[in-house]
Amino acid sequence: MVGLAVSLVLTVVGDAIPTSLTGERGDAARGRGIVADRNAGLCLLCHSGPFPEVRQQGTLAPDLRGTAARLTEGQIRLRIVDASRVNPASIMPPYFKTDGLTRVAPAFEGKPLLTAAQIEDVVAYLVTLK
Repeated sequence: MVGLAVSLVLTVVGDAIPTSLTGERGDAARGRGIVADRNAGLCLLCHSGPFPEVRQQGTLAPDLRGTAARLTEGQIRLRIVDASRVNPASIMPPYFKTDGLTRVAPAFEGKPLLTAAQIEDVVAYLVTLK
């Protein structure tokens, strides 16, 4: 079990969080917007993907194209919530975990980078990338 923001406790099954953080499916269009927005998800600082409108995409992390061919929905969710659960050496920030973090700016202490609904939107988008 993982202690997460907003006092949610989710069960990790293997390398996945199989159930939605909100109990509902996210919106893929909103998720794409979060991934592509350098001020929201910051995903494209490290990742690249099918975003022709975004210049200067990252090369530090896997290309997001084909994410759903490589990972299940639950695996994608866990990697967004806290990628270090799968790879302790990951440079990907935990987007929903708030406990046990170091070097967090005071303005962000105890706050997730993305809300549960935003994470579900990103998951909904990434599962379309087959």
